[in-house]
Amino acid sequence: MAGNTFGQLFRVTTAGVSHGPGYLCIVDGCPPGLPLSVDDLLPDLRRRKPGQSTIVTQRKEDDVPEIWSGVFEGKTDGTSIGILFRNNDQRSHDYSDIKDKYRPGHADFTFDAKYGLRDYRGGGRSSARETICRVAAGAIAKKLLAQHGMRVLGYVKQVGSIVATISDPTAVTLEQVEANDVRCPDPAKAAEMRTLIEAVRKDGDSIGGVCELVAAGVPAGLGEPVFDKLKADLAKALLSLPAVMAFEYGAGFGVASMRGSQNNDAFIPLASLPAPSASSGANQSPSSLVGEGRSIGTETNRHGGMLGGISSGEPIVCRVALKPTSSLPKPQKTVTTAGEATTIATKGRHDPCLLPRFVPMGEAMLALVLVDHWLRWRAQCG
Repeated sequence: MAGNTFGQLFRVTTAGVSHGPGYLCIVDGCPPGLPLSVDDLLPDLRRRKPGQSTIVTQRKEDDVPEIWSGVFEGKTDGTSIGILFRNNDQRSHDYSDIKDKYRPGHADFTFDAKYGLRDYRGGGRSSARETICRVAAGAIAKKLLAQHGMRVLGYVKQVGSIVATISDPTAVTLEQVEANDVRCPDPAKAAEMRTLIEAVRKDGDSIGGVCELVAAGVPAGLGEPVFDKLKADLAKALLSLPAVMAFEYGAGFGVASMRGSQNNDAFIPLASLPAPSASSGANQSPSSLVGEGRSIGTETNRHGGMLGGISSGEPIVCRVALKPTSSLPKPQKTVTTAGEATTIATKGRHDPCLLPRFVPMGEAMLALVLVDHWLRWRAQCG
């Protein structure tokens, strides 16, 4: 089991390495009839691509996808969607002088421990460039979700010690997120974040932060009890992305200092809809509890849109913490593959802060989990 496929009904398989010919993405399980073209994939791919601003890596890649299968006359045909990306701007010589050294914070040592050999050029299979496939697949998932009233959006919540003020995560718009190259919807904090990123870049260093992700319009009922809880699959999906060190949803780690009476979200009838009739009682149709027509909500959302690992109908809100970029031009202590002490300074082009380009990656994984569970719910419950 190589671990290169994600999902059960909506399945995404990726292949390729950062300094090879390119990447392959195969999406299985997409329903037929979804209008799809390269133009549908490009917006999120452009948000992910390198070289888009001075605060990200300056590697130049067109990142234009080629759809090889699964689409006929502008619509998905129900078969496997094959997508190809070609690498154009590899500079493998940047890594030749460190091929026998283990980069701190990278998977060099662990790949050698597992396989006994590794592709030292840019990290090989562990390179963040692999996420190009996930973003493309996520764009398909987002389009399918949108047809059923669901919206996924992410933004930078924190860089270093600078934290954005977001009073209502569900009110944030894509236009606000894309208004600056940090992708933070708080303009004042975004300016401070940019200044910090530029400062660490000039110092030959890097900085970490937090990305917040929101899914609105998700019906109640998505997720499976016990092992395939929606929160569990979201955690796996987001922790599978490079550099992600922590995951939380709703109040997250804040619950550690709360009492139950402070943490519980009270259920309320939604005032905009008529209350269920007395005769409906406990046998009320589930259709009145989910989607746009639901009649029950919660007063607050400390549960982050999931209870018992199943969506509640409230917005799903989660956050991930990203570590600072591990590749640094300043010298760091390490050892050679022979175990000899040495130092290393990584050449090449690297993001001083991963957060701005991470946003579409996080959105993609959130969307892939939701569309997979939506298809599973539809298959089981009709």
